[in-house]
Amino acid sequence: MVTAKQSAAAKKNVRKARTAWRGMSDRAHARAQPEGRGRAKPGARSGGSFFHIEVRPRRQFKTFRTQDVGKKAGIERVAGKRGSGSWDTQKWLISKEHAHRVGARLVPDTADARKILKLLGTPPRHLSGDRFKAADRPNVPERAKPTPAMRRAQARNIRKAQTAKRKRASR
Repeated sequence: MVTAKQSAAAKKNVRKARTAWRGMSDRAHARAQPEGRGRAKPGARSGGSFFHIEVRPRRQFKTFRTQDVGKKAGIERVAGKRGSGSWDTQKWLISKEHAHRVGARLVPDTADARKILKLLGTPPRHLSGDRFKAADRPNVPERAKPTPAMRRAQARNIRKAQTAKRKRASR
């Protein structure tokens, strides 16, 4: 049986807890939970089957979508959608079958992984577990376009189209 005195004390404790809770930030709310801070970040504990190479911070995006690049379950691109509606790469996921870690470096084992790591603006820097951080490829300003590589690709495509047209005409 609960006495009136115990009931009053309980009400007072609840009131104190509520005022303390209102004064806390969201992070403090998470720390105040008896279960702890929640789950670990993906790739933080080296348990998964992918290396995570973060290119842009997660907080820049509202929603995410994963795309397979190349063969299935090898390399994946995590694209994020900003509040403005534009999409960009948030991180790359490289399968542990396609790369391995040597110290703080990520070493590619396949041509696909080599290509992705070469695309990045800086070599991946190890954070923790399977997580790495790298800069995205540099943004080429419009005044510098077409780049020499773009010109070569364009010339190659034109030659390919011309040969295909000649083959069709000769039939």
